Amino acid sequence: MDFPEQNQISSELRETGDIFAPKFDANGLVLAITTEAGSGQVLMVAYMNKEALSLTLSTGIVHYYSRSRQSLWKKGETSGEMQRLIDMRVDCDQDALLLSVEQTGRGAACHTGQKSCFYRKVRTKNGTFTLQKEDGGQIFDPKQVYSRD
Repeated sequence: MDFPEQNQISSELRETGDIFAPKFDANGLVLAITTEAGSGQVLMVAYMNKEALSLTLSTGIVHYYSRSRQSLWKKGETSGEMQRLIDMRVDCDQDALLLSVEQTGRGAACHTGQKSCFYRKVRTKNGTFTLQKEDGGQIFDPKQVYSRD
């Protein structure tokens, strides 16, 4: 799937028109914010390259690009926690995507086994910042799901 290059369309058309022309950064990536379709809860933030975006749109199963592994990543391929795309939106200048998904499997979007990657709140106590866990605990044990080298 080909997407128009940014220099092929005007700023006005990109910002207010009907042409989907995602603005990939210098590394060929676009930010993807993923929410749960039923609740609207933010599940995770990741990146997509052209291949991941194309596969997501053509298969309906969300794919990302892993910056740490520098490779395509089909969400849930190892864990079974796949994401079925329900809706995709793009921001005004097309450099960020908002995905609404049905989280499959046990319902954990985070590789730590949590429902959401945003399961900790930043708190302050006596001038020290700490993290406080929220959201009900792990859904699965990542040590049993992922093999570690």
